[in-house]
Amino acid sequence: MTDSNASTSEPEMLGAPRDDSDPSSAAKDPADWVTGDEPMTGPQRSYLDTLAREAGEEIPADITKAEASEQIDRLQNETGRGQ
Repeated sequence: MTDSNASTSEPEMLGAPRDDSDPSSAAKDPADWVTGDEPMTGPQRSYLDTLAREAGEEIPADITKAEASEQIDRLQNETGRGQ
């Protein structure tokens, strides 16, 4: 006895190219992050410092993970880095 579903469908693979037409595969908005209200991480702080210096801006050091992510995205667009 064979399972017809197993033979006709491919298993989901990690690291596969993203299908942008699938809304569930879209990046989650930082405002919706479960840990978004925690302090920014060390790597975020370091990269944000670098980007802010390049942009000639000052960013408060006590922002959250979600706020840091939004600032990083904004400054990457402004400085042309990371995109």
